[in-house]
Amino acid sequence: MWNEPRSFPRAILHIDGDSFFASCEVARNPKLRGKPVITGKERGIVSACTYEAKRRGVKRGVSLSEALKACPDAIVLPSDYETYSLYSARMYEIVRRYTPSVEEYSIDECFADLTGLRHRHRMSYQKIAAAIQRDLTRELDITFSIGLSCTKVLSKIGSKWQKPAGFTVIPLTEAERYLQKTPCVKVWGIGHNTAAYLEKFGVHTALDLARKDEPWVRAKLSKPFFELWRELRGEVVFELDTKGRESYQSIQKTKTFTPPSRDPQFVCAQLSKNVENACIKARRWNLATSHIFFFLKTQDFHYHGFEIKLPHSTSVPQDMLREISRFFPHVWQPRTLYRATGITLYKLHRNDSTQLDLFGAVHKSEGLRKVYESVDAISERYGKHSVFLGSSFAAMKYGAHLGTRGDTPERLKHLFKGETKRRHLPLPVLGEVG
Repeated sequence: MWNEPRSFPRAILHIDGDSFFASCEVARNPKLRGKPVITGKERGIVSACTYEAKRRGVKRGVSLSEALKACPDAIVLPSDYETYSLYSARMYEIVRRYTPSVEEYSIDECFADLTGLRHRHRMSYQKIAAAIQRDLTRELDITFSIGLSCTKVLSKIGSKWQKPAGFTVIPLTEAERYLQKTPCVKVWGIGHNTAAYLEKFGVHTALDLARKDEPWVRAKLSKPFFELWRELRGEVVFELDTKGRESYQSIQKTKTFTPPSRDPQFVCAQLSKNVENACIKARRWNLATSHIFFFLKTQDFHYHGFEIKLPHSTSVPQDMLREISRFFPHVWQPRTLYRATGITLYKLHRNDSTQLDLFGAVHKSEGLRKVYESVDAISERYGKHSVFLGSSFAAMKYGAHLGTRGDTPERLKHLFKGETKRRHLPLPVLGEVG
């Protein structure tokens, strides 16, 4: 495929925010610029860190205690996901000025299809990509790394090529040069186990893999890796998903809290809040289930849980909590410290039909479902959890994290006119709040 006469049979752009969460904090408060900043105080681990912190040896996912040993003067902040999501929305908005074909891949990265837009913008694909990068940096005060190529896999190699603020163009005619310098483990979709497997056959780089013939790939690898092989060779297999998610097969809600607790009522309250959150999401997507799994996580990171088949499908938290209360004693271990709870709703399906039962439990649940239509309307107007269950009271009254790990993000300390603690304007705070 590399000998095709055109450098860009398709023009696919990948945009990746550099240290996005930490960069949002710096953009919001310019006094942090040039300093080692870490987010994740509430979790006790590094969620993100600026490049100043990375150069001092801080890595994402390590404990804060370990990070502070490497960088004692680091500024540690609680994560502010609301603000990050607002910056993310602005990112997508800016990219869509140039093309309507945008895949919102994650909170800090997206794909954009620029194919056929050179005449419209009176610019080459490279100049369009450069204009997008310039607007993102200027308007959000955050750097983004850009990869431009003819497939999603190649463009993602490009965006990782130089960081931060990288701009890498990989025309199809020059793809071999980049693939030769890319270890297999650095290719999107190839993990450490697959990379180790490929090395057994002498396949060390992305170019080694791309040069394998089709019979070899089909014989040695599964379908997803065959498709990835085609993308490395310049063939578009992974089209952009511009519609976004349309449904869920499962929903999981978990929450870590500090300090850990051995109080069953408090742990139950945390679990109850998880169930409420999961049901809110299920109702938003008009989904229901009769299959749930709840778990408790101990301070030494052991999980204990129970799988439950509900009497009927539901998206009402009371129906789930009623059954959970029956099995909670089987999971709970007295005198054990717990640090997290979680709930998974699986085998989800559309909540369009109701199967009546002999004893009227479904009829009662349907009544509660109608109540929750009003509850959801109240939440939409006044904010999430404006109305909540009494079983969740302790989790609602006391934050998930007490002490220094429960510090309030700056965004929540300064409310604009018309805002409440649970209802904020959909505008990112650009520049320091004072």
